[in-house]
Amino acid sequence: MTRRPPRTADELRQAFTDFFVSKSHTAVPSASLIPHDPTVLFTVAGMVPFKPYFVGDEIAPFKRAATVQKCVRAGGKHNDLDDVGRTKRHLVFFEMLGNFSFGDYFKESAIPWSWELVTEHLGFDGDRIWVTVHTSDDEAEAIWHEQVGVPLDRIQRLGDKDNFWQMGDTGPCGPCSELHIDRGPAFGPDGGPLNDPHGDRFMEFWNLVFMQFNQAPDGSRTPLPKPSIDTGAGLERILALVQGTDSVWETDALFPMIEQAQSLTGARYLTGDYDDRASFSLRVLAEHARSSAMLVGDGVFPSNEGRGYVLRRIIRRAVRHAYLLGTEKLVMPDLVRTAVDVMGHAYPDLVSQRDFVVDVLTREEERFRQTLKTGVAILDGEIARSAGRLAGETAFLLHDTYGFPLEVTEEIVGERGLTVDREGFDREMTSQRERAKAARKGAGVAAELQDRYREILEEFGTTNFVGYTSDESAARVLAVIETDDGLDVFLDRTPFYAESGGQVGDTGRIEGSSGVLEVLDTTFAVPGLRRHHCRLVSGEVSIGQLVTAIIDSDRRASIRRHHTGTHILHWALREVLGDHVKQAGSLVDDHRLRFDFNHFAALSADEIARIEELANHETLVNTAVTAYETSKEEALAKGAIAFFGDKYGDTVRVLQAGPSVELCGGTHVSATGDIGIIKIVSEGSIGANLRRIEAVAGDRSLGLLQKQESTLGTIAELVGTDVVVEGVNRKLAELKAALDEIKTLKARAARGRATEFATAASNGVVVERVDGLAPDELRDLALAVRAVAGIRRVVLGGLTPAGGVSLVAAVASGEGAAGDLIRDAAKAVGGGGGGKGDVATAGGKNPQGLDEALRIATEVARP
Repeated sequence: MTRRPPRTADELRQAFTDFFVSKSHTAVPSASLIPHDPTVLFTVAGMVPFKPYFVGDEIAPFKRAATVQKCVRAGGKHNDLDDVGRTKRHLVFFEMLGNFSFGDYFKESAIPWSWELVTEHLGFDGDRIWVTVHTSDDEAEAIWHEQVGVPLDRIQRLGDKDNFWQMGDTGPCGPCSELHIDRGPAFGPDGGPLNDPHGDRFMEFWNLVFMQFNQAPDGSRTPLPKPSIDTGAGLERILALVQGTDSVWETDALFPMIEQAQSLTGARYLTGDYDDRASFSLRVLAEHARSSAMLVGDGVFPSNEGRGYVLRRIIRRAVRHAYLLGTEKLVMPDLVRTAVDVMGHAYPDLVSQRDFVVDVLTREEERFRQTLKTGVAILDGEIARSAGRLAGETAFLLHDTYGFPLEVTEEIVGERGLTVDREGFDREMTSQRERAKAARKGAGVAAELQDRYREILEEFGTTNFVGYTSDESAARVLAVIETDDGLDVFLDRTPFYAESGGQVGDTGRIEGSSGVLEVLDTTFAVPGLRRHHCRLVSGEVSIGQLVTAIIDSDRRASIRRHHTGTHILHWALREVLGDHVKQAGSLVDDHRLRFDFNHFAALSADEIARIEELANHETLVNTAVTAYETSKEEALAKGAIAFFGDKYGDTVRVLQAGPSVELCGGTHVSATGDIGIIKIVSEGSIGANLRRIEAVAGDRSLGLLQKQESTLGTIAELVGTDVVVEGVNRKLAELKAALDEIKTLKARAARGRATEFATAASNGVVVERVDGLAPDELRDLALAVRAVAGIRRVVLGGLTPAGGVSLVAAVASGEGAAGDLIRDAAKAVGGGGGGKGDVATAGGKNPQGLDEALRIATEVARP
């Protein structure tokens, strides 16, 4: 049957998904760019969301899956940021088409299906397709040749570097088979992928990974009992082939942004010219606008660490290239709007956040344009002081602190006839990487302990959690592991909630006929396996023993109130501040709730009051809180919001509390009235575009209110009235009057001392030590001395009440700059200061040097 090949990015996504759905695959929506896997900064490949299934931590809810996965490769091990715009294919954000088998089909199906898709559905000429297999993979070669019909002279064998995939030093691994397309003699010589290391002529467009071995620490490999399939094909790369363009830049996924960049900057794009500086900059602007929009849409915000720092680098790189093209106006707003238009059909969530995404990126561009000017000014100053060569340390400072790429620094320096110390820059970069590498060491659980946890999971399965309905449960001890600080106990069933989704783990007791354990915390050893971290109180508890697991129900009740309160607060925040508010972290325990969210400004007192009003209205209404399970798609269709940090399978738990509908696996009250009063305790910034609210609920709110009432009572007693505000205002007025009187008396005393110092002056010059005055008081005294007739120059120094040193100089008209009198003297007390006017001040932290400072000042003042 003749099929029309896909012609657009949207059609390609649909064609790929439809093909594998027809092969009994589950179409799984793209996971977030923020992965649950802590070993990677971003979702870097289609298999990342499925990693727990491949390593055996979790059981896959489907045997076959197909995805169009959003990916970002920037920062960390996977980093294409600096190559963007220089090549025909490198991108920060891209989409990966993938089909996966979790112990179901293997090479016998994956290979023929890949051929069927690309030749019969995507319209590729089979005679132009070359295949590579691993040197050891006779099976794959036989399937390609005998079953698919690819001639042997178009099947090449490559080694581990090119055609063997490993997740790490240990774990699942296996050979790969890659599909390449011959783009013709114009792109290089013949000879297949083996003779084309850069892939210019024989471009690789699909990688089939055959996970069939498990690698041990000693490097040995044993066959996996259930081999799996993981394939990955870059959508943009295939799109370029489908649309017949020379590179990904001319496809409908990216060219609209290039056109917008041309319109904004006035620069002209030269297709295929990778030496033209303007075209390079236009490619960077197009790609980085799309990447930034997708990252912000998934909850990443510009900051100075982690993912936020990578996003900030991407935005700054784009703004730098706009700057290089000579445009002074903002470019990100219009570029991002175009990116949303292009990507919006595939990712409707991005469309719903359009205004917020544009606002975040506009603010960041505005902020950085000022930083850019500052950086150029710094570079100009350093160039003026450099003799032929700019220090590597300076180039690195500009790169690391101000976001200047080395090539921009080199370009500016080169225009002035200088060079950059590349070796010094590389040394600084290496030192930074070593510091980062050292910081990452030691993270995670010891490998042998992790293996033991997995063995328990494989032998007994996941822990049966009964804590939604019960505070205690009969259970059997499955395993006990002794640790440095106690015992890790594993039960077949438990009412203990394991820390996840921001909610802390339960505490309580495990009681058996021969011993009692105090449960100090409950966490997940590996996904699905609950670990009770315990202290032995008495006797002993042995494997196989029947026990009773009992949670601390009072503590759990308080946690429930705070957790449901968090959901209500989340709803109220969105009502008051807008739908852009997303949870960026939380902590729920028995004492308080902490909620981190994305917002770009501090909350006003009126906003906080309104949030509290809405939240407490819902607790007074006392609607029933319900929890039910459904498919993730159905839940999201009903408006449910996913909480940060939670992992969701095919079936999700939905928690509805009044108007709040969230996906949540935590424990909650049965009605909103059980929460009690919700009281916000604090609100503040924890990073760029990140805010944090802390609040209390239930009896904790009561305790807070009682404490505040007690404090007000104490204040009322101190001010002598029950009307606290009136009493405090009266006391403040009295205090102000007293301070004014003190100031008057000090001024009178200063005039007296001024006369005393002036009388002892030598040739109109006064240099005296006066301890015990604050810097402003010492300054007032110096001015009083100068005001006496005949005084030309005054230098006073003394120890301040805070323990520091203060110096003041004052000169009469025509006596030069006051700062000259104390500039050198300040160094003697370990400080600095000065000034060009008739009054100058300085400070220091070395009291022992005060007498020497006054001696130096005397020599300067009395030449």
